[in-house]
Amino acid sequence: MMALQNLAPYEIILASKSPRRQQLLSDLGIKFRVQSMDIPEVFPEGLTMTEVPVYLAELKASAFLPHLQPGQLVITADTIVWLDGKVLNKPADYADGFRMLKDLSGKKHQVLTGVCLLSAEKKISFYALTDVWFKQLSDDEIRYYLETYRPYDKAGAYGIQEWIGYIGIYHIEGSFFNVMGLPVQNLYEHLKAF
Repeated sequence: MMALQNLAPYEIILASKSPRRQQLLSDLGIKFRVQSMDIPEVFPEGLTMTEVPVYLAELKASAFLPHLQPGQLVITADTIVWLDGKVLNKPADYADGFRMLKDLSGKKHQVLTGVCLLSAEKKISFYALTDVWFKQLSDDEIRYYLETYRPYDKAGAYGIQEWIGYIGIYHIEGSFFNVMGLPVQNLYEHLKAF
């Protein structure tokens, strides 16, 4: 039995390679299959902090439009880190990751995840925002984390559920799971109403 009976008529597709998103959606008690497309995460200049992740989630969803069958529901998501008026996406390499973590060190930043739910009949988009505070990180701590965990698939070059989160993040306001990449409580409410 599925947690959300209203979704029973749908074949649910999670358009994400992220093992964290897959685990979180599975833990919600939702049956789904994974199918993702490689869409460049590029957005127009001038979008606000809250517009960027929704734009990217909708961009990922729009790639499914030509193939979307009746009875299918696609879930796409995009997570960004916002610091000092700029987006920190996934780091290109070690040096980029080091720079990002150095920038985040000792500061508060925002993590936003945009989500798009798309079927042949309707589209719902939303975002969640979490404030995150990092302690002052030493260069050795940053080096250890990058060398041990290689967080190159993560916005802002970190995973809150990993070592750096244990030792470096001292306060958050908002959803922990949003920082992991999927605001499951918001998603559950939107799926319940779908």
